[in-house]
Amino acid sequence: MTLRTIRTSWLLLALTFVVSSAAMSVSLAEMAATEETKDVVQDAIRLAQANPPNRKFADGVLTTIPMEFEAQDTFSPVDQYQDILKGIPNLDWKPNFMSDTRTLKAMASKVIYRRDVWGLEFSFKPVRMIEVGVPQPSGKLQKKLIWYMVYKVTNHGEPLRRVPVKDKFDNVKYEVKQIEGLPSAPIRFFPRFVLESQDTKVKKEYLDRIIPAAMDIIAQRETGGTKLYNSVEISRFDIPVTTKDQDNSIWGVAMWEDVDPETDFFSIYIDGLTNAFRWQDKDENYDPQADPLTYRQYQQKTLKLNFWRPGDRLDENEREIRFGAPGQVDYEWVFR
Repeated sequence: MTLRTIRTSWLLLALTFVVSSAAMSVSLAEMAATEETKDVVQDAIRLAQANPPNRKFADGVLTTIPMEFEAQDTFSPVDQYQDILKGIPNLDWKPNFMSDTRTLKAMASKVIYRRDVWGLEFSFKPVRMIEVGVPQPSGKLQKKLIWYMVYKVTNHGEPLRRVPVKDKFDNVKYEVKQIEGLPSAPIRFFPRFVLESQDTKVKKEYLDRIIPAAMDIIAQRETGGTKLYNSVEISRFDIPVTTKDQDNSIWGVAMWEDVDPETDFFSIYIDGLTNAFRWQDKDENYDPQADPLTYRQYQQKTLKLNFWRPGDRLDENEREIRFGAPGQVDYEWVFR
C-alpha cells in the first residue's frame, strides 16, 4: 500500500466522520425541537381553558362564596418537633461555648412553620335532581335519581403571603398581607365533594361520583350544552388567574347517587379550594420508627354548605331543596 493510498483512505474516513456528525447534529436538533414542541403542547394542555355557559343566568341563580383568608392559616402554632426530639437520641447535653438556646433540642422545642396561602372563589347553582339510566355490572341500565350541583371556581390570585420585616434591632418578624400586582401562579384544583346527611337514623356520607351517563344531560340542562368537568377532569388543569379583561373561571359538576330519601337536612363539604391546613402530633402514639400518619393528624380547610329539604321519601322534588337551614349558618369554613 502506497503513501498516497493511505492518505486517500484517511481523507475518505475523515469526510465520512464529518458527514455523519452533521447528520447526527441535525437529528439531535430535530429531536430537541420536537421535545420542546411537546413541552409547549403539554403546558397548553395543563392550562385550563375557560368553559363559560352558553346561556346567561338570572340574578340570584348563582351563589358565590368568597375565599376567607386568615392570618393564622399562614403559620402553625409554636410546637415541639417530635421527629427530632424523640427520633434523635442523646440531644440532652450542656454546651460550653454557646447558649443553651442554640442546641438542636432547644430549637426543635419551639418551631413555627410558615407558608403562603392561596384560595379559590367558589360559586354554585342550586342542588338539583335528575333521573338517568346508570350502567350496572350486569350490563343493564338502572334508573337512578342523581343529586348534582353545578359549580364554578375562580382564581383571583393575590395569595396571603408572609413577608419578613426587620425591626429597629434587626430582629426578623413576619407580616401577613396580600400584595396587589404581584404575579400569581395558576392553581390546580383537586376537589373532593362529600354530601353528609344530618337527620337520618345513621349519619351517612356520600362521596362525589363520576357518572358519564349523566354528564351530557346535565350540561344541556344547566349550561346549554357547554361541557362541564367532573372531579377527575377538572384536576388535570392549572387554573389561570382571572383578570378584569379575561374570565378564566372553570365550570364543573359534582354528582351523588343513592342518597337516602329520608334526608331533610344535609351539608356538602368541599375540599381543595385552599392549601390552608392544620396538623397536630399525638404524643401518646409517637413511635420514631412508625409512619408519621400514625401519630400526626392533618386537617384541611374545607367549605361547608348547609341545605334543607322540607319533604319526605315520596315524590322527591328538587324544588324542595333550599340553601341554608333553620338554626344554622348558610355556610362556614371548617377544618376536617
